[in-house]
Amino acid sequence: MVSGDPLCMIIIIKSRIPLHVHTHIYSSLSVGGRREEKGRCVKRKRPGRPISRFSTSTSDNHFRVISFVFQDPLKRLSLCMYWAALIYASVSRFYHISKDSTVERILLRKYYHLMAVSMFSPALILQPEFLDLAFGGAVAVFLVLEIIRVWKIWPLGQPVHQFMNAFTDHRDSDLLIISHFSLLLGCALPIWMSSGYNDRPLAPFAGILSLGIGDTMASMVGHKYGVLRWSKTGKKTIEGTAAGITSVLVACSVLLPVLTSSGYILSQHWSSLVLAVVASGLLEAYTAQLDNAFIPLVFYSLLCL
Repeated sequence: MVSGDPLCMIIIIKSRIPLHVHTHIYSSLSVGGRREEKGRCVKRKRPGRPISRFSTSTSDNHFRVISFVFQDPLKRLSLCMYWAALIYASVSRFYHISKDSTVERILLRKYYHLMAVSMFSPALILQPEFLDLAFGGAVAVFLVLEIIRVWKIWPLGQPVHQFMNAFTDHRDSDLLIISHFSLLLGCALPIWMSSGYNDRPLAPFAGILSLGIGDTMASMVGHKYGVLRWSKTGKKTIEGTAAGITSVLVACSVLLPVLTSSGYILSQHWSSLVLAVVASGLLEAYTAQLDNAFIPLVFYSLLCL
């Protein structure tokens, strides 16, 4: 006889199976996640939870970024020092100028366009991959500063708001200031989209040329010397547009030999280049909203044709 579990006795009685078979059933009977083996109770091992790799992957990403920066420490750290010095000097100077009521706000904003040319052009020629990473970091910093400004987080909320408010215009809302985002993305997007391609060497410079040089010269010349307006209600002038187009063509004529000496392959004719510059310049004259983000993409597309 098999002694012990009443459930096993019921199975023996209800089923007409030989006793030695019942003994085998009893020895391997499983009930509620427990297995009876010859009168001995053994608990089943439950599979453990998978180990989270979030912390490991995050630390790996940080290590990769640091390793990437120190692959060429002399050039990349020198570039970071150059950026830091230029940002500190420019921000201090521009904020001091902004307190002068005689300076037009539109001209104050264009100073940052010139600052973008000084920061991004050398990096794009010498360290394009590092510039890709730097743009991502700059976008993250801008997002953090905008959150601090909007939520008025102490102690930086009020100073950041006062500083950024000195350079706003009608395209910025009462809540969000997007001018700095549009300028940064206008310079960054053509560079990001050109990664891995070198048959159109001017395409990555689409934002720098159209915003940093063309738009800046068009605004400054048009504001000071402009007489003939494109429309009766608008402020943009024909003289400003002509100055912007001419300045971009001059910048391209200077930039192309530099890119050639750096090993870039030139496959673009001057006719298509002039067409792209003129078309983007005329489009800038008729664009009133977010031209910082829109014009570089159009110019980039025309340069890639």
